[in-house]
Amino acid sequence: MSTAYDVIVIGAGPAGYHAAIRAAQLGLNTAIVEKWLGKDNKPAYGGTCLNVGCIPSKALLEASHKFVEARDHFDEIGIRVKEVTADVPAIMARKDEVVGNLTKGVAGLLKTNGVSTYEGTAKLGAGRKITFTAHDGSSEELNAGSVIIATGSVPVEIPPCPLTDDLIVDSTGALEFQEVPDRLGVIGAGIIGLELGSVWNRLGSEVVLLEALEDFLPSADQQIAKEAAKQFKKQGMDVRLGTRVTSTEVKDGKVTVQYTDADGDKSEVFDKVIVAVGRRPYTEELLAADSGVTMDERGFVFVNDVCLTDAPGVYAVGDVVRGPMLAHKGMEEGIMVAERIAGQKPLVNYDLVPSVVYTHPEIAWVGKAEQTLKSEGVDYQVGSFPMAASGRAMANNDTDGVIKVIADKETDRILGIHIIGAQASEIIAEAVIAMEFGASAEDLGLTMFAHPTLSEALHEAALAVSGHAIHVANRKRKK
Repeated sequence: MSTAYDVIVIGAGPAGYHAAIRAAQLGLNTAIVEKWLGKDNKPAYGGTCLNVGCIPSKALLEASHKFVEARDHFDEIGIRVKEVTADVPAIMARKDEVVGNLTKGVAGLLKTNGVSTYEGTAKLGAGRKITFTAHDGSSEELNAGSVIIATGSVPVEIPPCPLTDDLIVDSTGALEFQEVPDRLGVIGAGIIGLELGSVWNRLGSEVVLLEALEDFLPSADQQIAKEAAKQFKKQGMDVRLGTRVTSTEVKDGKVTVQYTDADGDKSEVFDKVIVAVGRRPYTEELLAADSGVTMDERGFVFVNDVCLTDAPGVYAVGDVVRGPMLAHKGMEEGIMVAERIAGQKPLVNYDLVPSVVYTHPEIAWVGKAEQTLKSEGVDYQVGSFPMAASGRAMANNDTDGVIKVIADKETDRILGIHIIGAQASEIIAEAVIAMEFGASAEDLGLTMFAHPTLSEALHEAALAVSGHAIHVANRKRKK
């Protein structure tokens, strides 16, 4: 005996639960399967993002940023604080509370929308038949008119740096430290490494980031990346590029990391090490041999431009498919697929997926970087505006950073917007909206922004493209 649904979603992370809720809203009989168990060994929804990714890391970033503000900068604005200390267990407890509230919220949303929930694992076979195995070992067969794979990703492990219970950890383990390590090594200076390194640097660790690439944040605009590197150095983070970790040794409660760089073999001793070299798609025990779903050489489920796999009626979304591993990209894919199953024809605009690094200052961008346009031979113009010239930034005592607008020289259509500064993650949404509607730099310059706001810096940067910025000297344009 088996149970049939119009749609079955495998995985209840951001991509999966968005897909399930939207499918149910559209009148489709929908079920979702989730295997995650929380710290209390009870089912938890929300996937990596809510449980051990986006949400808990932002809770720690916010707490550690407020700590640094109180310790180092309140005096600058006339607030006298005698002593500021960081209670790490209390910070962790609040983080867990935030996670718990949100994961319960997702469970509630699924229930409210009439989505049937299955807590355990799923294996997809031919004809969209799913073998569901509950946590207690019982199993049953589920049948679906359409299947959406949304199983997400897991941290990449590297042979030279095998994980231990508490000294060498991945990004999940780095969210659970109960005390500040005196000296912390981070393998990888990408988004995850920089965010986790920032948390523990602010709380008092001496942080060294070892990055194999020669370029810092290569996917960001080079001008923004250069400014970011300067800010992180000022904060005390030691970022070493072009370093390749060759081995690690745990001895007497310390970790010795051997690595090579342009000068040869070197080693460093740390109290703890975080391995943050990226993530890989998670598909273990997911597909039966006859499922019809194929994967590429890196383990990503192969899909077309609307996330349909090689198996009829089977879709895949989020981290398990091509493209950036970003929760918001997966969310939009999940909604798109649900709507397409219901007979609609939406598409995801993959050219306008915003990226954010939640350090301080924050880094955010959408569209193409200047170095990319230069390599493509595109004729463009640039306008930029420093946050140091923003009245709101001055009032906030937070003036580091710059906003950069790049537009096509002939048409003035915006090609990319790049930001480093406070609240870059919020301001970038304005950039995405403008570019989604095909705005020109002039359009953005003619738009009225509230004063005083940090967003005004985006307005000024757009004006600067044509040399019309008001609050900064304009560069002379070649005729």
